[in-house]
Amino acid sequence: MKTEFDITLTSQDMYRFSMYHAYSGFHGWFSVIIGILLLIMAVSTTGEVTVMYTALYAVFGIVFLVYLPINLYLRSKRQLLLSEVLRNALHYVVDETGIHTSQKEEKADLPWEQVYKIVSTKHNVLVYSNRIHAYVIPKEQLADKYELFREIAKANLPTYRFKMK
Repeated sequence: MKTEFDITLTSQDMYRFSMYHAYSGFHGWFSVIIGILLLIMAVSTTGEVTVMYTALYAVFGIVFLVYLPINLYLRSKRQLLLSEVLRNALHYVVDETGIHTSQKEEKADLPWEQVYKIVSTKHNVLVYSNRIHAYVIPKEQLADKYELFREIAKANLPTYRFKMK
């Protein structure tokens, strides 16, 4: 079995990957919990402490909840603007040996043994080569090739590295 497709990333695709990566781990959830706790403290201590402390609780709560998504959005926009590789279309060939990408005269191969994991989110398929780096494949651009891609990946990866629905 083999499938081929072309992918052109947008800043929205990069932002979704960054948000998934940031909030699927401990640090993302920790920052959300701290932000909510700080806002609760701001509301519950109103009138009991000085206005300065209440304002600081509220400001830090908002920073914890809003700073990371805004920063990730701006970073994904900048990353796409500065990287010619990300702006241009990548051609993918997925077969029994692995995932092969090419762009102009450059080529890269990722054998199945080196795939860290494959995760399917609502909008993307993320093919991780290690804990941090991943190929971002928007589902809408995969369209009818998603099922074949999924079958090939399922046949070649152990179940603990395969997280596609």
